[in-house]
Amino acid sequence: MNNKITIGTRGSKLSLAYSNRVKSLILKEGLIEDKNINIKIIKTSGDLFQNKKISEIGGKGLFCKEIEDELVDGKIDIAVHSLKDMESLERKELEVLAYIKRNDPRDSLISVKYKSFSEMNSGTIGSGSKRRELQLRLIKKNIKIKSIRGNIDTRIQKVIDGHYDGIVLALAGLKMLSLEKHVIEIFPLEDFLPAVGQGIIAAQCRKEDVKIKKLLSKINHEETKICAITERAFLKAIGGDCETAVGGNATIEKDLIKFKVQLFSDDGKKVFNLEKKGSRNQPEHLGKLVAEEILKSAGEEFKKKI
Repeated sequence: MNNKITIGTRGSKLSLAYSNRVKSLILKEGLIEDKNINIKIIKTSGDLFQNKKISEIGGKGLFCKEIEDELVDGKIDIAVHSLKDMESLERKELEVLAYIKRNDPRDSLISVKYKSFSEMNSGTIGSGSKRRELQLRLIKKNIKIKSIRGNIDTRIQKVIDGHYDGIVLALAGLKMLSLEKHVIEIFPLEDFLPAVGQGIIAAQCRKEDVKIKKLLSKINHEETKICAITERAFLKAIGGDCETAVGGNATIEKDLIKFKVQLFSDDGKKVFNLEKKGSRNQPEHLGKLVAEEILKSAGEEFKKKI
């Protein structure tokens, strides 16, 4: 492949790290030279309105919309996203062809004032996630939660400056930027399920772009793809929106997928947990099945939004 390739991404340090990860994997295939791969920074609505909650400006999809627009228009060849920022229903012209091997999906706590979460009896934790807020309250009912947005390094600085006693961040992003030294505690998956798709980089292209599809298929990590399809099928089937407090994590055990999910009621007062296994050859089926069962358990406590 001799043609030049343009990769579209957000301009944060983490997004650029994700894009450079995709670029390095493409280069390892030896089909294109470094000088022929360009990374283009694209401002998204999610980046432009950082003083507002995600729910107020249209949801997590706003971190992807402008990048996907440029992909559809042919201005870029590959869009790189954090999978957890993507809408569960993909645009009909586009397709994720490469799911990069999953990084650590767990959530972590950063604090300067405290050494562990157990010490934070009256502390204020920064989080922009309803899921994380309710999960934290399951462990400590009286914990104070204060909204926070911005890039990872900006959030960490706010803790260092004393604006927050702690913040919860995805461990995957911290590891990607070599910032895990700030972590005082990692929440176990058993008690603190992450967002669907957390820790996965998604490389997206146009469905009709045969050359790019072939290239991306070479850097796809199959086990990560199976888990991603399971989790996203579940998210789509429950009909949640950006305010839905839901966690999910799929893992591969030999020929099986083990899928564990957690869904909070609309009022946040009840929590529903479910774990199920299914064939690794039918990830979408498992995701939908788990969604049907947990929706049945939740009954009138949770209503589909989309």
